[in-house]
This record gives sequence, C-alpha cells and structure tokens, in this order.
Amino acid sequence: MPKDKFFKVIENKTHPNEKLVPTHCSYCGMQCGMNLRVDTASNKIIGVEPRYEWPVTLGKMCPKGVTAYQQTNHPDRLLRPLIRDDASKKGTKEGFREASWEEAYELIVRKFKELQMSYGKDSLSVFSGVSMTNEKCYLTGKFARVALQTRYIDYNGRFCMSSAAAGFLRSFGVDRGSTLPWTDLHETDCLFIAGSNTAECHPTSMFRVWEVQNRGGYLIVADPRETPLARRADVHLDLRPGTDLALANCMLHLLIQNGYVDEAFVNEHTNGFAEMAEVVKEFTPEYTSEITGVAPEKLIRAAEIYGKAPEAVVLFARGIEQQHKGADNVSAYTNMCLVTGKIGRPKSGVATFTGQGNGQGGREHGQKSDLLPGYRKITNPKHVEEVCKVWGITPEEMPQPGVSAYEMFELMTDKTIRGLYLLCSNPAVSAPNLNYVRAALKSLDFMVCNDMYLSESAEFADVVLPTVTWSEDEGTVTNLEGRIIKINKAQEPLGESKPDWQIHVELAERLGRGQYFSHLKTARDVADEFRLASKGGYADYYGATWEKIEKQQGVFWPCKSEEDPGTPHMFLDKRFYHPDGKAKLCALPYRPPAEEPCEQYPLRLTTGRVVYHYLSGNQTRRIPFLKAMCPEPYVEVHPETAERYGIGHDEVIRLYTRRGEAFYKVKIIEAIRKDTVFVPYHFGHEQSINLLTIPALDPISRMPEFKACAAQIEKNSQAHAVRR
Repeated sequence: MPKDKFFKVIENKTHPNEKLVPTHCSYCGMQCGMNLRVDTASNKIIGVEPRYEWPVTLGKMCPKGVTAYQQTNHPDRLLRPLIRDDASKKGTKEGFREASWEEAYELIVRKFKELQMSYGKDSLSVFSGVSMTNEKCYLTGKFARVALQTRYIDYNGRFCMSSAAAGFLRSFGVDRGSTLPWTDLHETDCLFIAGSNTAECHPTSMFRVWEVQNRGGYLIVADPRETPLARRADVHLDLRPGTDLALANCMLHLLIQNGYVDEAFVNEHTNGFAEMAEVVKEFTPEYTSEITGVAPEKLIRAAEIYGKAPEAVVLFARGIEQQHKGADNVSAYTNMCLVTGKIGRPKSGVATFTGQGNGQGGREHGQKSDLLPGYRKITNPKHVEEVCKVWGITPEEMPQPGVSAYEMFELMTDKTIRGLYLLCSNPAVSAPNLNYVRAALKSLDFMVCNDMYLSESAEFADVVLPTVTWSEDEGTVTNLEGRIIKINKAQEPLGESKPDWQIHVELAERLGRGQYFSHLKTARDVADEFRLASKGGYADYYGATWEKIEKQQGVFWPCKSEEDPGTPHMFLDKRFYHPDGKAKLCALPYRPPAEEPCEQYPLRLTTGRVVYHYLSGNQTRRIPFLKAMCPEPYVEVHPETAERYGIGHDEVIRLYTRRGEAFYKVKIIEAIRKDTVFVPYHFGHEQSINLLTIPALDPISRMPEFKACAAQIEKNSQAHAVRR
C-alpha cells in the first residue's frame, strides 16, 4: 500500500530545547505510534505528535491518544505513599495521610505476614491489569506465586479478553488475537465485524475499513446499535443483545446450504464438521430472525457476501465476548473462517479488537489464575517444571490454580481471601454487580493498591503506593495483532512514584523472598528473564529482543530465536496447535442470555465505550478536553420507547435492574433497538452502570455477561433531587 494514499509526511521540526521520544499510546490495543515531546530543560513531557512511519496506524491518532501525555504531569498524580488512619472511611477519599516508602513497606509486610500466619498462604490475593508492560505483567505473576506463594491471582482481562482467549484456544489450540497483520485489512474483499463499535473504540483502524469499501469490497456489521460503523455497512445485522450465537449459527447454516464450504480445507485441516453442521441445521433465516430480531433477508445477504468473497476477515470485540456464552460466540464466528478455508493466508483470517493496551501480552505470561509465562498451563507438570527452572523454585512450591476475577470477590465475602494486592485495575468501577463487589472490598482485613491516581478502588485500600505512568518507564507490550512493540521512557518518575516491577522487587526482599528477585535491577533485567521464561511456550517471546523490535517495527510472536523474524501470519502451513495439527469446528447449541426481559424488566440493557474515554475512566476523566466532550454517562433510548414511557431528551430517569439502580440523562436516539437501552461504563461511584450488570459467568472463560441483562426505566419527577 503506498503510504501517500493515506497521509502526507510533514517534516518534524522541534525547538532547540526539545527532544522527541518515539513510543506508543497508553490506551487501547491499537497502540498507535507517537513521539512524546520532552522539554530537555525541565525534563517534562510537553506534547505529542504522530509517528507517520508506524506501519499499523500511519500517523493516525484519536482524541485519547493526542491527550494521553497530559496524564503524566497531572495535578492528581500520587507522589508519595498513602496510609489510611481511619478505617471507618474505607470506600472514600478521606482518612489517608502521606507516609514514607519504608513506613508503607513495613506496614504491608507486617500485615501480609500476620494474615498468612493466621489463615494460610492463600489468604492473600493479587488482582492486576494489562495496561502494563509485558515485563510488569510477567513479574506480577511471579510475585504472586513466588513472593506471596498464593494461588489467588487473576486480572482485569477476565472482564475484557478472556472469552476471545478461550474461543481461540478451543478452535485453534492457541490464542493470538489476530491471525494476520493489521496491514492486510484494507486489502481484503469483505470485513465481517461483530460486536465492535470500531469507529469509537478503535478509530485509527477506520481508514483501513473504509478502504475496503473504496476498493469495491463489502462491510457487514452485527450490532444492536446503529453505530457510525454500522451506518456505513452494506448489511447491518441489528440483533438483540445476547443473541450472537444464533446469528453465527445461521451464517454457518447458510454457508453450508449454499455451497460456500471449502471441502478440501475442511477435510484436511479441521475436525468436527459433521457435528457442527448438525447443530446449525435448525438455524434457518426465519428461525434465527425470531431469536435475534434480524430480518431474514439481511441474514441471507450477509452470508452470500461473506461466502462469495475471495478473501475475508471476521473481526469481533466485547459485544460478542462479554456474555455468559462469550467463548461459544468466539468459536462460532471462528467457524465461519474455517468452513470456508479463509484463514492461514494473507488478507483472510479472524481477529479480535483488543480493548486494553496490552490485552494480548498481559494474558499470556502468568496473570491468569491457571497460566504461567509463555501461555503454559499451571496444571501441566511439564510446563510447571520449565518455569520453575527459570524461577529457581521446585515444582512442589508452585501454587495450585486459583479462581477467576469475579470469583475472587466471592472468596473475599466468605473470608477465604482476607488480603488483596491490587494494581493497574479499578474493579470498583469495572466489575459487574458493583454493590456486591464494593462490599467485598470493604470486608477485607487489609488491602494494598498500586496506582498513579486515587481511583475508586484505591479508596478502599489501607495503603496506596504511587506508581509511574507508561511514559516514565520502559518495556514491551503486545498490540492487537500479536506484534510485540517497545515503550520508551520519556520522563523521570514524578515525585516518589516507582514502577510496579520495582515495587515487586522491593516488597519481595522485605518478605524474605529476595533471592528470587534481587537480581532484577532494571526493566531490561526483567525483560531478559521474561523472554527466557516464555521460551518454549506457545507464546514464545524469546527471540523478540528490544533491538529486533526497534529494527523491524515490532516482532510478531511466536519468535523462537534471535534469528527468527517472527510470525505475522498464523497457520500459513495449514497446521494448527492441537496435537493432530487440525483446527476444531465447534458444535455450539444456542443458549439465551442469562436474564431475559419480562413484565417487570421489559428492556435489554447493554453497555460499552465512547471515543473520549478508556476503561473505568480513571485516566481519561481527568483530562480536561476528554471530560468536556463527555462529562457524564447517559442512557440511549429509542424515540418510540421514550414516547411509551413519557420521557424527554435530557430528562433524568431512574434505570434499574434486579441488582441496583442509577440515575441518568436520557439521550433519545434512533440508532438503537426499541427493546434496548445503552449506557457507557467509564464512570465511577453512583454513576457506574455496573451497579446494574449481572455477574452470570461464562463456564469456560469466566467472563461476566456485561452486554445483556433485563432492565426497566422509570420516569421520576424526583430524579433530579435524588440523583447523587
């Protein structure tokens, strides 16, 4: 693709006292290339400009990216450790005082040891996130299992990427979020995008999406809302929330019925076709329309377009994944690629839009309750032995698997877990059924939180440790393609803040486990051990040295040696990662949402993102421009639904489910189904929509069902008065 098709390079000019530090955005999985502008006199970041040479986004940036630098020197930054002196004020910003690092460490170590002496090693837990470098994610898993010696560790990707991971593992035997590089997307003939508001959540992908149509290709979108992406689609499959599995099964039914199956590929490279075909036989367009609400002719047209396309890519995001059958949804849409043979070659395949910056790498190297570095299984003795050799412990010392993120809150409630070390996550906003989760956090005997700001979750802590932003440290992350890239340090840490990896090392030393961590003096030291620990695993990063990453503009895993250039396209040899080398076509009977509408709760509630905010909003709600663009949440309601309830635009109404209530302004909009309401989830305290969401968990991925539950709205003349 000629670069000048999409942009014109502008010569970079800097002031005499300014330097440019090449790096990547701190937010979503696109990891857009940027140069941070640093004033050399003050050693402060003062601005940003795009990196036009970065091959994934070619100089494109979104509103979050162009303001990301403002988080580093923000006045809300935590500069010294905080210790809570007034336990009665847990769950608020009150009751903290500043302390030295030594005082904070002494308190943490004493409390952790007391809890483990009284209640056992597993009385402590670690809850982490994936907006961290691979090195930090790796060391967090090692810290939990070697320094704390606890089985209870999980991470916020359980609320984000776990269904994609489970679906890919089942279908392919390996979990890499994209089977092809993003630079292929605009050259395909058809994009089938399900459950992704791409224009707002991954806007720097959109120039490639539009180029498919500009070249005469097709765009199919499955989404309950008429998003900006859906408005441009050749076919918009406007399904009811939570019914994706029926829609995907219908696509398979039609692909088989109309002769679009690549029989040679299916016979030679897959298992399970007959069982899958039997399950989807009943999903005729008419039957599927009854379940999904999508007109039969739309279903027929979508299958025809995808089936006839010489090359096609299926993409999806949280819309299909954040369901109690999210793993089934992923495998069902993946079946479309497999039955047509549109995988294992350029310009065709399957991919997920990664929500968090390191959503791919962060789930591969030991933060999940059952995984070890390199995507090894903690239940596999050989895998355990391989990691133990790197860590210097015996296999008998390796803790057993723990439980998933939401299930950890259940164990806090019953006092199995009594202490929590929380870092890089804000579950007091992002978890489902928040009244329950917040009560669980409040019930803890002791809680430590690493954060750069006093988040809603940090308000429940006994000790808060100030961490650096992404621009004050270095390391690698893995973007949504599976491309390992380098984050570079642009500014020295503000105040007394420290990187999480350094906090892990210093705490481990004080816990008496320093012999396993004291050799890690720099981020580069952690990177070298991390690469070694991943060597031989499915997610093998051993050959992805920092020098190679810089030279090649990123390295796709697996990369098994220093001579290996990496793997941009997966399965080119048509061999998958199951023992027999074949992919699995999954037979997946339809299951409805865990909570269907009823007379008392007749509406379907779904949640999602807006372009101006990221995850729980802990960072973006502090940036003046982003906050001005979207200062508060709202509820989208169709005009006919609003008329039925007698409510007007901007009127504050009560929205409630079986789990909680919240008060929101109404946004009357035609771009939503009449039976559905939508609320963005980036807001905290009593504005959080997760006060209402249901904790029904996927049996495989343990993903909660954020995208579908039964709800009701109420016209409330007192709403303005009672709204907090």
